[in-house]
Amino acid sequence: MKRRSLLVAALAAPSIVPVQSVWAQAAWPNKTVRFICPFAPGGGTDTVSRLICDQLSRILNQTFVVENKGGAGGNIGTVELARAVPDGYTLGLISVASHTLNPMLYSKLPYNPDKDIVGVSRVALLANLLGVTPSLPANTIAELIALCKKEPGKYSFASSGPGTSLHLSGELFKSMAGVDIIHVPYKGAGPVYNDLMAGTVNMMFANMPSMLPHVKVGKLKGLGVTSAERSKAAPEIPAIAETVPGYVATSWYGVGAPAGTPEPILARLEAALAQTLASPDIQKRWSTDLGLDLPPPGRKGFDEFVAQDRKLWAPAVQASGVKLD
Repeated sequence: MKRRSLLVAALAAPSIVPVQSVWAQAAWPNKTVRFICPFAPGGGTDTVSRLICDQLSRILNQTFVVENKGGAGGNIGTVELARAVPDGYTLGLISVASHTLNPMLYSKLPYNPDKDIVGVSRVALLANLLGVTPSLPANTIAELIALCKKEPGKYSFASSGPGTSLHLSGELFKSMAGVDIIHVPYKGAGPVYNDLMAGTVNMMFANMPSMLPHVKVGKLKGLGVTSAERSKAAPEIPAIAETVPGYVATSWYGVGAPAGTPEPILARLEAALAQTLASPDIQKRWSTDLGLDLPPPGRKGFDEFVAQDRKLWAPAVQASGVKLD
């Protein structure tokens, strides 16, 4: 009887294997990976998500599909990412919105950015660009400020939604430049462009990847970038800080996974993202076409970066007076 018990135990033993070991042996990815972009199509987040997924598809020899889940300042898509099964088949774009701004804007955020999502890597650092409708009689930041001061409350600026970095860039500008311009929120940056070109709204602070192409072809006028210095992608456009000293409002994009995603998957994704950012094609698109800077890849230093970013954006949140619940 004792012998039989030992035999049963021996046969059962192989099934008692740590989950991490099972995942280490699994060939991830072996099916389509969905990538949640928590904003509407057509904006900078969408552009970057699709370029990153295209590269990951090539490197990992598997399809990565972007799903746009916009709304609530990025919260709808981010919550879906945070609550997804941590098996490596749901990833998503994280950003200044999900990890820096929303924790300061919402008293009851439906996810915890520090506990529910693993920041696998930052993929881009970027400034916003202030673009105005071509018919607006202002060609410089100084002329725009004078125009808005001459007729307070007449002009409007659009954003991708209340509390977004685009909205807060505008609120900080209002506060520091001493102008009265009306905020018009949209459901994502993409839907704004037709109205902006037509003059229905007068201006928008937008991420460089979505705004710069319109400026380059003359459909909009680019008056200033929100970084401390001019962008390498468009050095002819001044920094707003050249006219409004101290004005800085920069953003970032990253790739996140649900907490609990097995370490072997995170490690492989991290390596694939490092390879993506080292790609000459991505480096050209980032610096030349989209006005993005390349951050150090990987998980190392991510938490420290987010903590510092929250300190940098705190004045803009305070200036806006916005509280979203």
